[in-house]
Amino acid sequence: MSLPLPAPTPLPPEELRELLREARTIAVVGLSPRPERPSHEVARYLLQAGYHVVPVNPGHAAILGERSYPSLSAAARDHTIDIVDVFRRSAAAGAVVDDAIRLRPQLIWLQVGVVDDAARARAEAAGIPCVMDRCLATLHSRLFED
Repeated sequence: MSLPLPAPTPLPPEELRELLREARTIAVVGLSPRPERPSHEVARYLLQAGYHVVPVNPGHAAILGERSYPSLSAAARDHTIDIVDVFRRSAAAGAVVDDAIRLRPQLIWLQVGVVDDAARARAEAAGIPCVMDRCLATLHSRLFED
C-alpha cells in the first residue's frame, strides 16, 4: 500500500513516476556544500537513488565530488539535463525557470517554499511540467517505496 502524495502535482503519480524513472541527470540549482542544508540532503538522496547530480552554484568549484557550475546554461554545455531542481528564493526562481525552459528538460522542480505561479505557467506553456513547493526527495521516496 502506498502513501498518498503530499499535494497535487501537474502530473498524475503514474506519469511522474515514469518521468523520474527515465531521468538520469538532475541539475540542482542552489546546491549548498553544507551537509545540514536541505539542498545538500536532497542531492545526497538523489545520488543514492542513482541519479547523476550536477551542482549549480557559482560560489563553489565542486560540491559532493562533482564540478559545480556557475549557471544552468554552463552546466548544460557539459551535461544533458533531464530535471532541474531549484533551491532558490521564490523571487529568483523565475529567472532559473526561464533558463531551464531554454534547455528543454523533462521536468522543472521548485523545492519546498519556492513558489512562482507565473514561472510555472511559462514552463507549462512551453510543454515542460513544473512541480512547485514540493520536496523532490520526499515525493520520490513515496513514489518508489515499493
